[in-house]
Amino acid sequence: MLDLRFVRENPDAVKENIKKKFQDAKLPLVDQVLALDAENRAVVTEANTLRAERNALSKKVGMLMGQAKKDPTKLAEAEVAKAQVAAQADRLKELEEKEAQLDEKIREIMLVIPNMIDPSVPIGPDDSHNMEVQRFGEPAVPDFEIPYHTEIMESFGGIDLDSARRVAGNGFYYLLGDIARLHEAVLAYARDFMIDKGFTYVIPPFMMHGSVVQGVMSFPEMDAMMYKIEGEDLYLIGTSEHTMIGRFVDQLIPENQLPQTLTSYSPCFRKEKGAHGLEERGVYRIHQFEKQEMIVVCKPEESMDWYEKLWRNSVELFRSLDIPVRQLECCSGDLADLKVKSCDIEAWSPRQQKYFEVCSCSNLGDAQSRRLKIRVKGEDGRNYLPHTLNNTCVAPPRMLIAFLENNLQADGSVLVPEVLRPYMGGKEKLLPKQG
Repeated sequence: MLDLRFVRENPDAVKENIKKKFQDAKLPLVDQVLALDAENRAVVTEANTLRAERNALSKKVGMLMGQAKKDPTKLAEAEVAKAQVAAQADRLKELEEKEAQLDEKIREIMLVIPNMIDPSVPIGPDDSHNMEVQRFGEPAVPDFEIPYHTEIMESFGGIDLDSARRVAGNGFYYLLGDIARLHEAVLAYARDFMIDKGFTYVIPPFMMHGSVVQGVMSFPEMDAMMYKIEGEDLYLIGTSEHTMIGRFVDQLIPENQLPQTLTSYSPCFRKEKGAHGLEERGVYRIHQFEKQEMIVVCKPEESMDWYEKLWRNSVELFRSLDIPVRQLECCSGDLADLKVKSCDIEAWSPRQQKYFEVCSCSNLGDAQSRRLKIRVKGEDGRNYLPHTLNNTCVAPPRMLIAFLENNLQADGSVLVPEVLRPYMGGKEKLLPKQG
């Protein structure tokens, strides 16, 4: 959410930013919110004037009542002043109610106006205009056929989609045996990888209040992703970033406690409304998965440096698992409304001979802080809004697709990279079940 003062002082820049995000339908919102703001400021000015006059009249009533003890003629003058005070009180109540209504209307619109994107963001209407920045590792295609990822898992007796479909429907799965163990090994390795980077490990709540949902994401994201608990003001999280940032709601953080560098584990639940692929026999797009996340809360001037560090952490982690990756810069039309800048890390799929998304790194500027009223107490005594960032560390089972395809051997076995062996009981290779 933008600062209203910024919109007031830079309406043309805000409109141009909306155009860059290909959301022209939102252009009238800028003029609407400015008109409401002007009306609101007039109401506030009148209310403040009335309060000052009422205070002066109240003092006058007190003085006249005191004088009336000696001069009865002052009593009538005091009654006139009292009537004025009462009339002003009625008007002031009207103004205060109107101010509250205008504040709410302004906030509703401000929640919809997108954040200002960074000048470095490429301009384009959708993800087809995202730009490859660089590659890490050589993408290779072996001289043998690579089966579909569920077929690889099934060769190890590692997945049961049919039972999951009977129990919960499409978009769910059972993982078993070595594949389930591999799933947890990757999460444990990612956890320790981030701890070694100096991040604090956190297990957050897996549900949150609606006010926190509104603070961390835009309504279109919320509508497409979130599951609501019926009859309660609680939502299942779609990613641990939500409750991790929500942890600081209404907090005043001492500046010497920045940056906050956190890595969180959680299950994630997503409706995937409007998404394609849930009918496929696979685990690429699903309703439930687990994830290790990176979260940073920092000074505004440090956020771009942290953005660079976060996505590079993903590259380093995936390369340590022998998975080639590339960085893809997200264009303006592919950025969610709160994001200033974002990139995807995509893993190489030898079977498809193309890359697919496994991590998403985002700098949200002060948007989440403004919505959730997260502030920092500066060493100079002034308060300011911190910047927030997040990035996927690993999100199996999707990343298992890349892992299995890139480490599959011609005989159907899967090599276990050295860094993962301590989490797999020392195994160097997974062998498919016979028969």
